Formats: sequence, C-alpha cells, structure tokens
Amino acid sequence: MASRQEEKERKRQERLEREAAEARAASRRKRVRLVGSAVLGVAALAAVAIALVVGLGGDDDPDGPKAPPASTNAAAKLPPASETDLRAAAETAGCELTNPRYEGANHEERTFTASDYRTNPPTSGDHTPNWYEDGIYEPGTTPDLGQLVHTLEHGRIDVQYRPGTDAETVAQLEAFVGENEGYHMVMFENTTKMPYAVAATAWTHSLTCEQMRPEVFDALRTFRDEYLDKGPEKIP
Repeated sequence: MASRQEEKERKRQERLEREAAEARAASRRKRVRLVGSAVLGVAALAAVAIALVVGLGGDDDPDGPKAPPASTNAAAKLPPASETDLRAAAETAGCELTNPRYEGANHEERTFTASDYRTNPPTSGDHTPNWYEDGIYEPGTTPDLGQLVHTLEHGRIDVQYRPGTDAETVAQLEAFVGENEGYHMVMFENTTKMPYAVAATAWTHSLTCEQMRPEVFDALRTFRDEYLDKGPEKIP
C-alpha cells in the first residue's frame, strides 16, 4: 500500500499533467485563431476587389486577445528579412539591446505598476500568479502589468508599441507577430509610459527602439529568434 506521502506526490503529478494539458490546448486554440484571422483577411481583400463589403470581428471576450483586423493585417507589407545577426540588426535599426539584472519572480496577489520594476518596460520581477494568454490585444485590454511580466517568465516575447502609434505601424507589427503564426507571442499597447516607439521584451532581455523604421523588423525578428522559449518556466 502506498504511503501517505507517495499518494500526495501522485496526486500532485496528476494535477501538474492536467494543467500542462490545459495550457497546451489553450495555446493551440490561440494559434488557430491567429491563423484563421489571416485566412479571413485574404478572403476579405478578394471580396473588396468585387465591391463586396464584409464586416469581420475579433474575439467576443473583452478581456481576451483580439485577432488583428483581417483586411488591415493582410494588406500590411513588411520589409524582407536581410540581417540575421541580432546585434548587427539592432545597431542598423538604431535600437538598444540590454540584458537587465534579474529582479525576482515571486507571485503576489496585488496590483503592479511601472514603479515596481527597475526597467521600463520590465523584463523580470515579482508578478501576479495569472498571466495573459498568447495573442494580439487591443489597446486598453492589458491593464494588469503583473500578468504581462508573467508571460515573460513563460518564455514569451512581448511586442509593445507606444500609445498613439499610427494604424499602419500597428498593422505591420501585427503582421510581424503573424510571421510565426503568433507562437508564444504577446502584442499590446504599452502600459508603462515607456520612452520608446516600440519594444520587444523577453525574460531579462529587451530590445528598445526610439523610432520606428523599416530596419526595426529585422531587429524584432532576430530578437524573437534568439530569446523565444528561453524563460525559466516551460509552459506550452
């Protein structure tokens, strides 16, 4: 007969396996949603060509990820990739690469603000137990900074842009997120009053760009390729 400790450990393992399975399923749903939006975008452009106007909506959940407007995202054009070295790409784009000091990773049930972190935007530090799921979020739908920091701990790449960014740039950033079908990517309007036009963050790493220009996309691509899934917690 199993001891009480063994039974407790068995139940713990079962719970962990169940949570991992649920996380994998949620991640698959998000990726399918993002891919589906791109497909609908192509269909929308074809419809415009024959003068048929179609209205397309995003996720009905006001607190969840919003798929990019299909027609806008499909029409966004990105510069072709030309630089595969991260440091060279960042320098050419006029962006700054930093590896901020680790600030901790405790879970706390409270409201976090930019003043709780040494860097803006933050790249590590204490945060809430919950986190935002992968996806593209509409402005105003990611108010919980603690959840955003938690995504980095899970190996996500967060792409954020300054409030007031023009629609064309936002559409291009959405198209960039779609390049890898949104896999482990989170995109949103910045909530910390960062002094940059756009930034990409990973756990203890950041790419910050004061101006948006075509070369920034190579910097974003190489940053993503370097740090995706490099967080301390492996969540599907």
